[in-house]
Amino acid sequence: MKITQASLDDVKELNNLVNSAYRGEESKKGWTTEAEILDGIRIDEKALELLLAKQEVTILKLSDQSGKMLGTVCLEVKSHELYLGMFAVSPIAQGNGIGKSLLLAAERHALENNCARIVISVISSRVELINWYSRHGYVPTGGSIAFEEIEGRFGDPKVSAISLIEMEKMLYM
Repeated sequence: MKITQASLDDVKELNNLVNSAYRGEESKKGWTTEAEILDGIRIDEKALELLLAKQEVTILKLSDQSGKMLGTVCLEVKSHELYLGMFAVSPIAQGNGIGKSLLLAAERHALENNCARIVISVISSRVELINWYSRHGYVPTGGSIAFEEIEGRFGDPKVSAISLIEMEKMLYM
């Protein structure tokens, strides 16, 4: 498996991967699904193109030997912290260390960009995901935001009172 930086040529495959990991029937084959919590799409091709155009954003992709994309993560440098988002692993490839490999690549990227910490946002009801991040050194900061307040929203809530909690991992440079 190989981790490289995504480009505009990858937009269609990135879009398919991210949406299949989070929403719809395909997402239910993995443990990261949000299909019971949120409806609609997670991202679209236009939004991906806009992200890739930003200088402070890097999208990493993990591909298998044949070049098929199995995982991705969006990294945005904000001063001395790295925001980690749009973290997705193909539902049929989950449980094979792809997520852990992408997290390690994100940490390297953070250190290369003089970031002292990595920040993520996780849906508060996703206890299994919060626990996974905790096992990888992330801790809640106490910060949270109601889903309705998110600029650009990432789907339509199926349940009430969804919030995102902030978690962080401090990096020692």
